Amino acid sequence: MEEELGMLEEKHLYRRIKVLESAQKSHVRYQGREMLMLASNSYLDLCDDVRVKEYAAKILMEYGTGSGGARLTTGTMRIHMELEAEISRFKGREAAMVFNTGFAANSGILPALCGEGDIIYSDARNHASIIDGCRMSKADTVIYKHNDMADLEEKILEHPGRWGVIVSDGVFSMDGDIVDLPGLVRLADTYGLLSMIDEAHATGVIGATGRGCEEYFHMEGKTDILMGTLSKAIGSEGGYVCGSRTLTEYLKNKARSYIFSTALSPVTIAAAKKALELMEEESWRVQKLQENVSWFCRCLQGLGIDAHSETAIVPIRIGNEERALQVSEKLMEQGYFIPAIRYPTVRKGEAMLRAALMATHTEEELAEAAQAIREAIVHCSEWAKKF
Repeated sequence: MEEELGMLEEKHLYRRIKVLESAQKSHVRYQGREMLMLASNSYLDLCDDVRVKEYAAKILMEYGTGSGGARLTTGTMRIHMELEAEISRFKGREAAMVFNTGFAANSGILPALCGEGDIIYSDARNHASIIDGCRMSKADTVIYKHNDMADLEEKILEHPGRWGVIVSDGVFSMDGDIVDLPGLVRLADTYGLLSMIDEAHATGVIGATGRGCEEYFHMEGKTDILMGTLSKAIGSEGGYVCGSRTLTEYLKNKARSYIFSTALSPVTIAAAKKALELMEEESWRVQKLQENVSWFCRCLQGLGIDAHSETAIVPIRIGNEERALQVSEKLMEQGYFIPAIRYPTVRKGEAMLRAALMATHTEEELAEAAQAIREAIVHCSEWAKKF
């Protein structure tokens, strides 16, 4: 283990935890300094909302701290059922069920639906939780080129008549691009496959009211399985799946990560429920987030940095792992919290800064951040030329 850690250090791939000293919001305290948070998945800045905290505190006093058991034994309380009803209504589906994390959802759904002899078609840049779910299923997994529907169809035609699933991120977690949902659903329907998308980074982010990929493409109700998370725009914890009541009842009886996990705390569930309500009531949050993304990309482009996104994730590509660390450290020194993303999260030699915006960032803050990013990239490039 020590040798392996040493090798990671040499390759600039060693990871260290950064400990925050405040709530997760647009401005955080780190090592005694206030910093502009440009890396959080709390896209709508709801983690520290006073109304969310007050409602969670109320449920804490009513139900206590823990659930005391798995969902199918003693761990389901009224608040769990209320949240699931709220999610299914929000997503326009018959039913929803909550898992402990988004990772647990994907690693439970796919093995429950597919096994030996079945087939899963998975996008080349899907999240690690989807990859692990595919592996755990023991189904044949076929990887198709990233968001390439022509390549996907070619691969489907190589395996005629096989039962299975096409699964893709809705918004890809590193690049911030959006699935070709019309193409994916068309192929699934044409060839008798289930369509499944992971909307972890889509819910609360894209679509006129933040309902995600189907709303973005005006395809409400067309996808068989909508999976997502409560830990990003909704600002709490947990994963979920939406679909037909038959699907959710089946998964309750088959998904091992659901059956054999202690249920989420009622406090966590309450925070998610209240945040989801606020997301609907305060539509300005989604609209402001989308405006911030457009503004930030324009600021970066005006400074000569290639930056394009329609989601809260704006990748700023550096390439070399060591240089990406240097740029990140320079920005941290200047009060911008934006860590470097390196292998294995992205491919070797494709290190980046993954800027993640919030609805509560101001245009002035984002313009200043764009300028600081450019200066840090130039500074570290000049530094690298000396060696």
